[in-house]
Amino acid sequence: MAKITFEEIKKNEKIMYLVNKANENLGIIGYTEHGIRHVQYIAKIAGRVLNGLGYPDDRVELAKIAGWVHDVGNLFNRKYHSISGAAILFQELQGLGMDFEDVCDICAAVGSHDEEIGRPVSDISAALIIADKVDAYKARVRQDSYSLEDIHDRVNLSIYETHVRVDKDKKEIMWEMHMKEYATPMEFMEIYFSRMRMCEDSAAFLGCTFKLSINGLVMNQLGASQA
Repeated sequence: MAKITFEEIKKNEKIMYLVNKANENLGIIGYTEHGIRHVQYIAKIAGRVLNGLGYPDDRVELAKIAGWVHDVGNLFNRKYHSISGAAILFQELQGLGMDFEDVCDICAAVGSHDEEIGRPVSDISAALIIADKVDAYKARVRQDSYSLEDIHDRVNLSIYETHVRVDKDKKEIMWEMHMKEYATPMEFMEIYFSRMRMCEDSAAFLGCTFKLSINGLVMNQLGASQA
């Protein structure tokens, strides 16, 4: 078995098709964008979290791979997409010749990332969860089908700037976001509260606190590890 790199996964045509087809299916049933922009962002942030905390390069690389492939289960159905995605990848990644331990690490992270049933189970898993849950942004709204009556579209349209900051010395992960016009911080919390709690739990798994800042106001002064 071999060490498959993030760049190799990005260039793999079958995985690219899975990402695009899963995103297409979600668009048909009314979900926000889960395509290349989304997975590229998740890969970047998951890698940044572990790199910023001083994890080894190979763990950073696996976190980036997990970010790229984490949503392929939406090909089958949104419900339990994390588990179906892990099942797809368990065979597909082995077929690419990936080291079996790496396959298991990635599939465990993918299978645990959904807030309905998931919990952080590893460093890669925790980084993936944080990265996935902080992707709220105006670019996620599908311009050909959005509705201001949909709270998810309104909230995402209102978010025009975000930053993820990792402070190894303070053991702190902060998501700063700025929103205006279409929605309020209260509406954001209405749909993102459970995701933010999952970020707190994932940060705690990494020995850190997670802070959410909206328009300059920290919404959760105490992280999960301090509660």
